[in-house]
Amino acid sequence: MAKKQKGGERKKGGEEQPARRLLKRFLRQAREQAGREKGSLKRFRLFVWRGWLRVLAWMADADWKKLLGLFLLGLFGVIAAFLLPQQKSPSYGLAHQVAVESPDFIPTIAGATGAPSTSGNKVEIFINGARFYPAMLEAMRSARHSITLEMYMFKDGEVARQFADVMTAKAREGVEVRLLLDSVGSSGDNEKVVRLLEEAGCKVGWYHPIKFLLLNRFDNRTHRELLIIDGRVGFTGGAGVADHWLGDAEGPGRWRDTHLRIEGPAVITLQTGFSLKWLETTGEVVSGPAYFPAPEPAGPYSIQTVLSEPETRSSPARLLYFLSIMSAKKSILIANPYFVPDDRAIELLVAAKRRGVDVKIMTPGEHTDHTLVRRNSSRLWGPLLEAGVEIYEYNRTMMHHKYMVCDGVFTTIGTINFDNLSFALNDEVNVCLHDRGLAAQFEEMYRKDLEACDRVTLEEWQNRGLGVRVIEALVSVLRRIV
Repeated sequence: MAKKQKGGERKKGGEEQPARRLLKRFLRQAREQAGREKGSLKRFRLFVWRGWLRVLAWMADADWKKLLGLFLLGLFGVIAAFLLPQQKSPSYGLAHQVAVESPDFIPTIAGATGAPSTSGNKVEIFINGARFYPAMLEAMRSARHSITLEMYMFKDGEVARQFADVMTAKAREGVEVRLLLDSVGSSGDNEKVVRLLEEAGCKVGWYHPIKFLLLNRFDNRTHRELLIIDGRVGFTGGAGVADHWLGDAEGPGRWRDTHLRIEGPAVITLQTGFSLKWLETTGEVVSGPAYFPAPEPAGPYSIQTVLSEPETRSSPARLLYFLSIMSAKKSILIANPYFVPDDRAIELLVAAKRRGVDVKIMTPGEHTDHTLVRRNSSRLWGPLLEAGVEIYEYNRTMMHHKYMVCDGVFTTIGTINFDNLSFALNDEVNVCLHDRGLAAQFEEMYRKDLEACDRVTLEEWQNRGLGVRVIEALVSVLRRIV
């Protein structure tokens, strides 16, 4: 009697099963690519990938294991197709051409991002929750027609209850109150505060709730932080509604952040961003003068509001940062809590430094709220430090604001992180200001924050410990989503 085929590895006549042949081909290709790679991190990622392929090959040996393996392969395909981020970074047209100070720069940003410049606005800068929360509450108390809020993070606590108290009171007065909350960022023990809002007549929508039918949009979150009153006054910046933003960044547990109060015609664009996402989420159109009043000048500033969405995977968020960096001639100041540049961004920053631009990057240090993101960032610092880019870690508390100042004249601030999640996946909003006086305020703020920073030197980076390098290598496998 012929021996039973071991594990069903081969068909009759000794022909190897197609699944085994395919897995072996993948393994052979991975080994060949690993042999060509020079970078240790890339070789490590290929090693992990080969390990997964070996696991799948083992699962395919027996009949029932083969079925399970095929199921897992199919599941992996679904995840890769629908959940994992797909980057599309610009490859051409990144030569240094238009200077930030040139009159052609603003039209360039407008054309590339779809964000026209709107004049006649008033702008106020609020540093930390000790200042921007009272300003936001005061503005809501003055509402006569509508309050709209779009938040990635709205967490029950002291500040959320303060917001809810004002919103419920205004709703009972007849003001239309609508809140659009991200179903991931605002998840958790929020039932009580949401119920209070809804019982008072406030409408609450949840953006992209986690459901099987929405798996293809799971990776798309609304990361915007917007509060708009009567369509005339708007707030945006890095902060949501949660207690860790209370205080004045005096120590760990009290985050460092910055918010803007905008009054004037530019608020209409913020309201547009809210209204479109509200329509997508609830099916309700918000319209009329309660939300979109006739614009009236309120101040001297021109504003560009960039509303970024992930449809193209090479979003306005990415273009805004890339064009600004490649156009700078004198200085680039970046403050960002999640700084994970791709290869193209690193090339642009290095090129800026080589043409004589003073480039500084500030990012959270030991008090970061995401250690994996910090290590996913630090593994990329080598080429930047070698080129002379200055990197600083903010170590007083968690630093969460996201802004950039170029050549002492152009400032962009909002919710955009310098990573793939913001550049390719999430709905974001940034306000752009082309004014020396406002830029000077941000530069002064940057200088003061440097006092709470430790500079990272090339020598320190090269001598970072084995434990840090291991974490960096592990996190690099998930570099597109961490």
